[in-house]
Formats: sequence, structure tokens, C-alpha cells
Amino acid sequence: MDYIQEYFICDECDNKNFKRIYNFSLGFHGVNFSDALIYDKMNIEKYQCTNCNKIFSIDAIQDGLSKIKIRHKNPDLG
Repeated sequence: MDYIQEYFICDECDNKNFKRIYNFSLGFHGVNFSDALIYDKMNIEKYQCTNCNKIFSIDAIQDGLSKIKIRHKNPDLG
């Protein structure tokens, strides 16, 4: 069997190159047993197309890669 390599591509401009963008934040919330606030640290990772600057979540990229896998495992599905 031949080796086939497919890339996740930007659905806006068909580019395959992305750069990683991080957002760092703290989310504060109260709890019912204390007046003190509790915080959660969150790191949000997104990817930006290097051509058109469209931003994709990691979930959108994973979904796109899953569709590529399905397409190659089941060519009749599309």
C-alpha cells in the first residue's frame, strides 16, 4: 500500500500552516461554605492560520483530523 499523508487545512484559505496561541486566565468563584473566593487557572490553546489568521480550537482541529481518518478508512463515505 502507498503511503498517504494528509494535513488539516484551513477551511477559509486551504493553508496547512498554523501557529499556536495561548490564553492564560484565572476564573474566580465563591463556594457555599466560605466567603473567600476560589480560583481556577485555565490555559486555553488555539491555533491561528498563518495565511488568513482564522483561529481554530484544538477540538475543531481534532474533529477535522477525525474526518480525514474516516474518509480513508471508509472511502465510500466521502
